[in-house]
Amino acid sequence: MRMLKLFAAAALAGSLGACSAGMAASSMPAGDGMAQGTAMMNPMVGGKAMMPSMNIVQNALNSPDHTTLVAAVKAAGLVATLEGPGPFTVFAPTNEAFAALPAGTVPTLLQPANKAKLVQVLTYHVVPGRLDFAAMKKLIMAGGGKAMLKTVEGGTLTIMMNGPRNIVVEDAHGDIADISTYDVYQSNGVIQVIDKVLLP
Repeated sequence: MRMLKLFAAAALAGSLGACSAGMAASSMPAGDGMAQGTAMMNPMVGGKAMMPSMNIVQNALNSPDHTTLVAAVKAAGLVATLEGPGPFTVFAPTNEAFAALPAGTVPTLLQPANKAKLVQVLTYHVVPGRLDFAAMKKLIMAGGGKAMLKTVEGGTLTIMMNGPRNIVVEDAHGDIADISTYDVYQSNGVIQVIDKVLLP
């Protein structure tokens, strides 16, 4: 079970973890009125512009921080899915979150024999729909302080406010990640950068 958790952690941390923002100012949500129409305000990722007219995979390929993302998505056979119409909300751990994992974990997980584990973890970080800061806050307020999100993997994530301008995400084990960069819009969804790996 411990190995599964380690494998799982590495997969998405490295894979979707490349979305850390290039500028501190852009790491905060633009406000409760943030909507799809303001997608041109995307923060920089890895020093590169994230184009709202491009899909999740295309933007990942454009970012030097997304090399593990591309490798993991390819190994998991999820390229076509993440290039599809979606929309998807991706909770993406940073490279820093990935770096805390034991050496060699990701290469092991990327092996064909571990494809099922890789798919499980990647899809646990993906929620159907386009949930930006404003949409998530609305769900949290309607839920009396918490909202449960059904992931593509089939499990659930819990989102909560941590102060008026910050949202945290809790996984099935009670581990909590902060959203460090909000609302990186894609043509087929949105990426929310988180500072820890979430496990199903």
